[in-house]
Amino acid sequence: MHVSYEEAQRAIAAALKKSEEIGARSCIALVDSGATLKAFARMDDAWVGSIDIAIRKARTACFFGMPTGEIGKMSQPGGSLYGIEVSNEGLITFPGGLPIVNADGVLIGAIGASGSTVENDHRVAMAGCEVIGVSDLPEHPWRT
Repeated sequence: MHVSYEEAQRAIAAALKKSEEIGARSCIALVDSGATLKAFARMDDAWVGSIDIAIRKARTACFFGMPTGEIGKMSQPGGSLYGIEVSNEGLITFPGGLPIVNADGVLIGAIGASGSTVENDHRVAMAGCEVIGVSDLPEHPWRT
């Protein structure tokens, strides 16, 4: 199951609205459950470098079914995932990427935001996520 075009557009619109409210200039990426880009927006004056970061945040959250900030906690030196950011053609392990789970508990995609502080990026991504689902994945047998 994948995020629909209409859901993707609603999520991007909500994330853009939150970014405007907090005075950020964001790039926002939404990927489907296969981590393929479904929708993207770059606000005027958003950093060019944030394009790639937003997409990678969304892909990272989708690949591992958890917020990118949580992966970051586990990828610190001495952590169980230390060095993971160099896998999968490059991951982002700081906040701003969230998985999106539908009402049935199925991962339908993920959203990533970049362009401000990681706290603001997380808020922008959460605003997009909340209009179409939640960010908490239920426990699955494949998650260890």
